[in-house]
Amino acid sequence: MARIMVVDDSMFMRLMIKNILSELGHEIVAEASNGLEAVALFLQHSPDLVTLDITMPEMDGITALKEIKSYKSDSKIIMVSAMGQQSFVIQTITLGASDFITKPFDKDRVAEAVKKVLNM
Repeated sequence: MARIMVVDDSMFMRLMIKNILSELGHEIVAEASNGLEAVALFLQHSPDLVTLDITMPEMDGITALKEIKSYKSDSKIIMVSAMGQQSFVIQTITLGASDFITKPFDKDRVAEAVKKVLNM
């Protein structure tokens, strides 16, 4: 299974997605609460996949996506958005995000996105 980094400024949202991913058999190698931490931890852990929230303090998910892609252009990133952020979602796909999931999380949608992105 995959080594995944979970990035969200909400501890509750991180816990929810970590539980879903763990149930699916994936290993959570790191978690971050903002984009700055995410980029540093990405470089340190080289995860197979990153789930990346869009709206966060210090560095938002769109900027973090650009940074991570600049280090590893083929990195697999699933963007996480709240309902109503569709314009951001389109922008992130254009910038290289592999897929997106919306909050609140639907376990089947998370599983589908991870499976698709990791070609499993």
